[in-house]
Formats: sequence, C-alpha cells, structure tokens
Amino acid sequence: MNIRQFNIPHYLSTLPAFQEMTPAELERLATGCRLRRYARGISIYRVGMSCEEFHVAVKGQVKLYAISPAGQEKVVELAGPGMCFGEASMFSDQLYILNAEALTDSIILSVGKAAVVREIEADPRFAMHMLSGISRRMHALVQDVQAYALHSGMERVIGYLLHSLPEEGTYHVTCNRSCNEAMALNVSLPVSKATIASRLSITPEYFSRVLHDLEEAGLIRRDKRDIHIPDTARLASHTLQ
Repeated sequence: MNIRQFNIPHYLSTLPAFQEMTPAELERLATGCRLRRYARGISIYRVGMSCEEFHVAVKGQVKLYAISPAGQEKVVELAGPGMCFGEASMFSDQLYILNAEALTDSIILSVGKAAVVREIEADPRFAMHMLSGISRRMHALVQDVQAYALHSGMERVIGYLLHSLPEEGTYHVTCNRSCNEAMALNVSLPVSKATIASRLSITPEYFSRVLHDLEEAGLIRRDKRDIHIPDTARLASHTLQ
C-alpha cells in the first residue's frame, strides 16, 4: 500500500462513524488525520501518554493490553482492519489507560481530536455516530467480562471461533452450507496462540489442549493457523453434551 496515494477521505467514508458525512466534511476531517506504518512489535502508544487522537487499523493487527505489577501481560482487545481504538480516552481527556502495539506490520490512521471536535460542533449528529461506536465496544467488553466469570475455558475458545465477526478483524472467515443445512466455517487465526489465549484469559497451553481435544472429537480440523469447522451447530452444542 502506497501511503502517499492513500485516499483518506474515501477510507473515512467506509467507516460506520463517518458514513453519513458529506464529501466536504470528510475532506475537512482528513486534514486532521495522519497515516503511519508500524513494524511488528512497535508501540503505537503507552499507558500514561496524552491522548490527542484516536486510531483506526487500516492494515495489520494491533493488541491493546495491560501490564500487571508483576509484569504479566493481559491482552484486552485485538484490533484488525477497520477497527477503531483509543476513542474513549480522547473524549474523556484522559491519558491512555492501555498500551497499543502492532502485532504485525500495520498501517494506522490517526484522527486528531481537534478535527473531530470541530465536526461535532458543526453537526451534533456526528457525535451520536461516535457514541454509537463507543457503546458497541463497551457492550462487547461487558460480554467479555461475563464470559470470563460464567463460561469455562472450553466455552470461551468455542465462542471465539464461532462468534467473532470478520469485520471486527479478529479473523478471516468463509461460510458455506451443504444440502443438510450444516454450516461450515474456515477460520484463519490472525495472531499467535499465546496472544489469543491472553485475550480469552486462559493459558497458551490450555488453548492448545482445547484445540487438540476439539480436533480429536472431530469438531475441527487444523492446518497451522487455519481451522476448518465442518458443522458449527455441532461445535456450538459441544459443551452442552
């Protein structure tokens, strides 16, 4: 991807928060944006830094994570293409409360706070679109907390394989139906097992063991990071048996 030729106004128009903006509004907003490349392992921001912009993953994968006092890392969220992150801190005038790091070579679009505030003042509907996006992410985080408290590790892994949406950037998925209406999925894990395990609050060893057990039961087939699920309904009902 050639950054110099990247059409920022057009890309903004594809994001839910900006889809109803006029071409002139998108052009104005684009003047407050920066497009940057980050190599794998490079920090995008750290806890305690001032938040004057929010970010969109255009390409690649970004992990949002916290570090415990003992030095242990907890992945809170994985942001893939089209996902926004950092909005809540920007709007609340807080410092960043999580770290963000590129898991793969990534291209990140950063949208400056001043440009966003200018558009909100010009059209309050813009604020509602932004709030809607933040609300969806908050609901997802609450669901995660519920899953950690109420679901077993096996259920979390199955839930990750079945319910993460491709537009959220967590994995690439293709679907097909056979004549008996069984739905199959082909899932390509975007990052390492250790990162996904941290996201699900389980150990990498347990994550690998669950995948092995599911394969032994004939519920999935693995080929490195590619996982084929021949029957999603059968996999979903596995923990109910």
